Amino acid sequence: MNARSPHQALALPTVFALVVAVLAVSSSAPLIAYAAAPALAIAFWRNALAAVALTPITLGPRRPELAGAGRRAVLFCFLAGLALAAHFATWTPSVQLGSVATATALVATQPVWQGLIAAAQGRRPSTIGWLGIGLAVAGAIAATGADVGVSGQAVLADVLALLGGMAAAVYTALGEQARATLSTTTYTWICYGTCAIVLLLVCLIGGVDLGGYDHRTWAAILALVVGAQLLGHSMFNYALHHTSATTVSVLILLEVPGAALLAWLWLGQHPRPAALPGLALLLAGVMVVILGATRANRPVVDPSLAD
Repeated sequence: MNARSPHQALALPTVFALVVAVLAVSSSAPLIAYAAAPALAIAFWRNALAAVALTPITLGPRRPELAGAGRRAVLFCFLAGLALAAHFATWTPSVQLGSVATATALVATQPVWQGLIAAAQGRRPSTIGWLGIGLAVAGAIAATGADVGVSGQAVLADVLALLGGMAAAVYTALGEQARATLSTTTYTWICYGTCAIVLLLVCLIGGVDLGGYDHRTWAAILALVVGAQLLGHSMFNYALHHTSATTVSVLILLEVPGAALLAWLWLGQHPRPAALPGLALLLAGVMVVILGATRANRPVVDPSLAD
């Protein structure tokens, strides 16, 4: 990766890549809410189809790397896949049960949980990092508290979104270990495949319908695969070669207002006014966590993870 300051001017292709990536990941929650399919089925199909799309590359140019992968790296890939399944199994239902804006903001607390994982591993966040964690937690409490007066379903959606953010942090921590020796493509293929198999078993055990959807639902699922699952990741990974991880991490937070705007335009879903102050505080806290981690040279986010 080229070492660049966040303050350096970005080349036009990099700016274009970042715009496409943010739009791609912002479409995720609205598409999930739009699709007339069970949440777990949506999570299964987006991972299964993404794994299928990556198969020609992994079993083609990347085949020698896959064959030579060490047991430890493969184990971390499988564990990351389990964590990713937990992420999708909690966050995807939260979008269908509650507000797109709130669910997207609460799952964006991933860097906060990543910072706490780092602290548990002996890599303590800086003072600024702890301040950001406090702000984000306060914002999450305020936003969830605002939903208490709406319905029990809205509160459940908030809890699921928070659990989704925690699972994403575990996924990132495990993926960091796997990607120390594996390329992103090989790691992603194993991880997505594992996630899809786990979600398939859950769907089969739970009697979740995996087919019989209308054309617009299949179109939404395919858009999820091409957009958030593949294109969003690819564009962020491209941008990381031309700008700092801090810039990319902060820009990923634009997914929250982007998702809210798309939900308003597509679904007529307005963010609840009472939750807005809490969501703003939450996002401010997450941004402080990211900047604090960068200042301390202890990365706490995986910029390639976008929902």
